[in-house]
Amino acid sequence: MPLSPNICGVILAAGASSRMGRDKALLPWPPVAEGTPAANTFLGATIDLLQAYAELVIVVAGRNAAAVAPVAYAHAAFLVVNRQPERGQFGSLQVGLQEVLNQGRDAAFVALIDRPPVLPGTLQKLREAFLYAGSDVWAVVPAVTRAGQVVHGHPILIGREMIHTFLHAPATTTAREIEHDYQQHIQYVHVEDPRIGVNIDTPEDYARLAASEMISSEKQA
Repeated sequence: MPLSPNICGVILAAGASSRMGRDKALLPWPPVAEGTPAANTFLGATIDLLQAYAELVIVVAGRNAAAVAPVAYAHAAFLVVNRQPERGQFGSLQVGLQEVLNQGRDAAFVALIDRPPVLPGTLQKLREAFLYAGSDVWAVVPAVTRAGQVVHGHPILIGREMIHTFLHAPATTTAREIEHDYQQHIQYVHVEDPRIGVNIDTPEDYARLAASEMISSEKQA
């Protein structure tokens, strides 16, 4: 019998986006040519994606809260603010996961705003793996093979045990360190989705992503 947890979506969107030069949460998605109206944004599209597999979606903002709030609310997401964004991404993760518990939920997809929205099938595979996993599995993490190497990515899906582990970790800890320390409780799920490991930090990264998505669209046409 599968588990029936109450799953949230958590989007970490509190970064300063200094290398990008503009808020990554508001980047057009799908990518469009300069001057062309955007159908959606990284943030809006990620909220829409998570809502199909989660009961509610929480956006963690920082000093950019005023800019991202209209998008979050337009897509029916909750907004919480990390009052200390200088603590970095792990601090935002703790803020988001505390809100998961405040909302009475016990599992969460965690997505990063510097990644393009993944394919819906990826979330479906993660959710099914999590629901049917044994009690010793606290998290499922997507993996893809790239140039012969296995790459782990996001979103991840974590249960109550891993939520509490993150919340009780020192502020100086990183999510990567916790993943390493709790390998025995993590299940890696192979997916055919190159987006899980794509980081968009600079305008050049975004331009490469746009070119890749255009090629992919042409192949599917």
